[in-house]
Amino acid sequence: MATKPPKRKVKGGRVTPKGGGSNAPRPEASSRYTPPVPRSQKVSPMWVPVLMFALLGIGMLIIFLNYIEVLPGGTKNLYLLAGLGSILGGIITATQYH
Repeated sequence: MATKPPKRKVKGGRVTPKGGGSNAPRPEASSRYTPPVPRSQKVSPMWVPVLMFALLGIGMLIIFLNYIEVLPGGTKNLYLLAGLGSILGGIITATQYH
């Protein structure tokens, strides 16, 4: 069996002082702290989720109706763009919901 190589000895020791106990100096409180906004102020109006779901639903409906060729003018890329734009609007609205 092969023997393990000997461990390398490292000269020196810890570069920074070891973390102390309870008598270690603590940093001063900063005056730049901004407290979080209270939860009561972060309430979205009811129209935000309604608009979000409406845009998502309308976008899916436009794409589906274009796929089954029900919309006037047959299958068009403009309908797909309108549907995808509506879905994107719903996703953007979802980021504003609290």
